[in-house]
Amino acid sequence: MDNPRIAVVTGASSGIGEATARSLAAAGFQVVCAARRTDRIEPLAAEIGGIAVTCDVTSDESVAALAEAVGDRCDVLVNNAGGALGLEPVSEADLENWQAMYDSNVLGAARVTKALLPAVEAAEGSIVFVTSVAADGGYEGGAGYCGVKAAERAIVQSMRLELFDRPVRICEVVPGMVHTDFSLIRFAGDAERAESVYAGVVDPLVADDLAECIRFIAERPGHVNIDRMVVRPRSQPAQHKIHRRS
Repeated sequence: MDNPRIAVVTGASSGIGEATARSLAAAGFQVVCAARRTDRIEPLAAEIGGIAVTCDVTSDESVAALAEAVGDRCDVLVNNAGGALGLEPVSEADLENWQAMYDSNVLGAARVTKALLPAVEAAEGSIVFVTSVAADGGYEGGAGYCGVKAAERAIVQSMRLELFDRPVRICEVVPGMVHTDFSLIRFAGDAERAESVYAGVVDPLVADDLAECIRFIAERPGHVNIDRMVVRPRSQPAQHKIHRRS
């Protein structure tokens, strides 16, 4: 029996990460579900025939343990861990939140990528970074998050040039408005404030929509690189313009 294709998904405990783990498993990958919340990833891994690895992407030791668990082959790495914290203007910025966002979204993605790159190259595989339309430009209250997602995009752009003659695909998925627990985390568990973000929005994306896009990218032939895939709900033609029911 052939060895299964291996996929690693960080931030697999909820939202886009969890949906991606399920989608890749359905496509025949053995999925390493990596996240801090062990209680969430263990039942997920059991359900999809994957492997749960408790991992904090901000920790060198934790990421080294992830790389050891993955072994010498990784067909797809999905850098999904991260997220937003707060929505204050720069004049009121919580710089500890900014630091935490940089540590998880940028340094975390870089740390995991560096650790698993040999295994991805051995498999002639793909690395998919989940960034955000926030990387395209600033918005009120978004300086911290927009900045870290733009920095993560810089990793994507640089690595694609650095690895141009090596069999590794570097891809970026750029979500618009997705109705997950993203805003609940951003607003420190304030459910009412989080839900107001999606109030009246006509058919926002859901996590499965992004998971299917990531699966599509992962299953392209080796010579095909999806440089950047921007995915918005039809009701959000631009970051600042959203169709809401009155």
